[in-house]
Amino acid sequence: MKPILRSICIFSFLFTGTVYSQELFVYTEPASNMPAKSVGIRVSNWLMNDKTEPSVNYQFIPEIMWGVNRNLMLHAEGFFNNRNVQGAGVYAKYRFFTQDAKNRHFRMAAYGRAAVNNGVIDQEAVETNGNNSGYELGLITTGLLHKDALSASVSYERALDNGKNNKIPAAQEVHAVNYSVSVGRLILPKKYTSYGQTNFNIMLEMLGQNLTGSGKMFIDIAPAVQFIFNSQLRVDIGYRKQLYGNMIRTAPNGFMIRAEYLLFNVISSKKK
Repeated sequence: MKPILRSICIFSFLFTGTVYSQELFVYTEPASNMPAKSVGIRVSNWLMNDKTEPSVNYQFIPEIMWGVNRNLMLHAEGFFNNRNVQGAGVYAKYRFFTQDAKNRHFRMAAYGRAAVNNGVIDQEAVETNGNNSGYELGLITTGLLHKDALSASVSYERALDNGKNNKIPAAQEVHAVNYSVSVGRLILPKKYTSYGQTNFNIMLEMLGQNLTGSGKMFIDIAPAVQFIFNSQLRVDIGYRKQLYGNMIRTAPNGFMIRAEYLLFNVISSKKK
């Protein structure tokens, strides 16, 4: 475990110098929310290498997102993949602390997710965002300093049976603790002149999970690049790789490609 901890320290140092960044991470959500009264459409494509056979597991997750107000946002999402696993989920995030200053801020948020799924349970890892029925509750902290963003999260996740025909094996752990550290830097533009400028961000995320009963765990690394066009269209490309793990996971390594489009002021308040 010492080499893994050393890697985390090195990556944190490289990506969190004192050098305006957007805190929009690829594999995790920041404590900040999307603009109030806006609606977002997001499509995520996961292409993960199957460890049990020479094939690629493809998962497609479409989402509708709603910025209810400056503190609350809601998601509704569907789960589809080439193994006929289907399901749906809802996600909510509430920002409860904000501290703003010139060229920097710090925010904290609480979030929750609930999902249903009818797929075969073929791994020990708990993942309600696409594989398991269940729920997740967590906290996020995010800081922004000039061109750099740093975020960390911790959550409790509980897996449930995937319907009557796909029950969790009796000896399998259903309780998990998740944790993440994400760092990002704005590379372009060097200087802002308009909202129409294309943004280019790079980021690195460390993602982990511990099964509370068995003590089994994994730690992944996920570098990514991100483009934002006209402050509305966002494109993410990332690669997730397991650094360490002693639990069964069918497809821990692979690419994620995502597109997201924001519609501002779609839901406006009625005047009395």
